[in-house]
Amino acid sequence: MTKFPSPDSRSRAAPILVMLAAAFLSACSTTAISPGAVSESEEAQYAASPANIASLTEVVSRSPNDPQAFNMRGSVLGQAGRYQEALSDFDKAISLDPKYAQAYANRGLVYRQTGKLDVALADYNKALAIDPSYATAYLGRGMVYRQNKQLILALQDFNKAIAIRPDNAQAYYNRGLLYQSQGQHQFAIDDFSTAVGLSPQQAEPFIARGLSYLAANDVKSAAGDLDEAVRLEPQNLQAWVSRGLAYERMNDSERAAGSYAKALNIQQNYPPAQAGFARVGGKTGQSYQTF
Repeated sequence: MTKFPSPDSRSRAAPILVMLAAAFLSACSTTAISPGAVSESEEAQYAASPANIASLTEVVSRSPNDPQAFNMRGSVLGQAGRYQEALSDFDKAISLDPKYAQAYANRGLVYRQTGKLDVALADYNKALAIDPSYATAYLGRGMVYRQNKQLILALQDFNKAIAIRPDNAQAYYNRGLLYQSQGQHQFAIDDFSTAVGLSPQQAEPFIARGLSYLAANDVKSAAGDLDEAVRLEPQNLQAWVSRGLAYERMNDSERAAGSYAKALNIQQNYPPAQAGFARVGGKTGQSYQTF
């Protein structure tokens, strides 16, 4: 599917649900991939630890003309948030091998994570010009298009990434976010479900699917997903706030207040958590059951 419905035909969620979904989508668009998350980097399996960076530096020292060594270290540096060093490594890898598609895509990922969308797009385009069947580059470019509100182009790229790599959890997850942003919640739920099946230890697809279940008025399913999300990531602010809303919708004020209180413990002045806590009659200093 490459055509979205007109605004008049989209379902309209409650204002707070719209606000929560917008906050979630914004976070997903701007936050760097956390360690352990499904990453579009080709070297995501390497932990971004100082020991691994030191080990990869030794490899670079032994093989100063090996573009793969620089690309590998750049990927790990990027995961560690050391973006300028990562870019230097990708630049070096590309100077050694101008046809190195992975290095262009990985550099594009760093540019995207640092908000430099135009140069990120150029790098993804270069990677795809070199390797037109490179799923990682389609995924990355689709994320840039989604951030630029070029939704049809984003959808086409996510579709292409999935066609090439049907086991790519992040491609389904990002396509689901695209459908969700357009109110196509059943399509979104289907994609989030696939992402959950492929990567069951990540909280984000559970949170996203929970929000779409809420929009579709399947509150029980939403609560189940958000229960799992907070088990997977107990410090995830969005998971607790969304869970509070689900239990609020179920008229379970105890668990709703407990969820909002957990969110406020993570970020004291977070407006959706403050508002939710007040709505369900939460009282500061009181203990609440969360499960």
